[in-house]
Amino acid sequence: MGESGRRRARELDALKYGLELGYPMIDTAEMYGEGVAEEIVGEAINGQGKRPYIVSKVYPHNATRSGTVAACERSLERMGIERIDLYLLHWRGGARLEETFAAFHRLREAGKIADFGVSNFDRGDMEDAARLDKGLTGSNQVLYCLSRRGPEFDLLPLMRRTSIPLMAYSPLDQGRLLTKPALKKLADEVGCTPAQLALAWVMAQPGVVTIPKSSSRDRVRENLGALEVELTPEITAELDRAFPPPKGKQALEML
Repeated sequence: MGESGRRRARELDALKYGLELGYPMIDTAEMYGEGVAEEIVGEAINGQGKRPYIVSKVYPHNATRSGTVAACERSLERMGIERIDLYLLHWRGGARLEETFAAFHRLREAGKIADFGVSNFDRGDMEDAARLDKGLTGSNQVLYCLSRRGPEFDLLPLMRRTSIPLMAYSPLDQGRLLTKPALKKLADEVGCTPAQLALAWVMAQPGVVTIPKSSSRDRVRENLGALEVELTPEITAELDRAFPPPKGKQALEML
């Protein structure tokens, strides 16, 4: 969101509609629209009786000790809030993790963030992070969906053991999953849409939450319907046959 002025009104309407329906969380980042997405989020939550849980992210090139603090303060100003609930390093870049984590602690002590985490970290990155900061428990946001199940081999088991939630982005593989005949066939059997079945599968994985992009009212309403989908063992087995889990280590994918 935030990348086209022509779509701004529609995106804002979708966010407000999602909040009306009870969506509890909004994920954004300073990278999205170079800050414009955060401005739209701020406009959407302004005046809301109960503010949703806000997740945002710092660019790797801003993730130095002082740069992280400055980036967070810009994000807070754009959204018109005093605290970000979960602040993530968007991906591992040139800044030293020690500096980024030191800045996260400083921001948390100042009350500007409630918790911190990372994004696009593979198992080795998570192990590095754990050696540097035992307090890293917020989340690791990665690409994870039926068609991209690589994290299940070693990353997700590690995160479960350490009680760090996996936040799955692009749970519909940017729409590619919706073209898969096997998914449509099974969705018809269940009585839901392919998107709802794919989202229900992600949410059924222990220790996993997901953040499907929704920039229209129709998609916001459809995605919410995934909460009503019941996955039987038979349907789960069929999904495993159509979209097999990994048999070995796969490099973490990014979009």
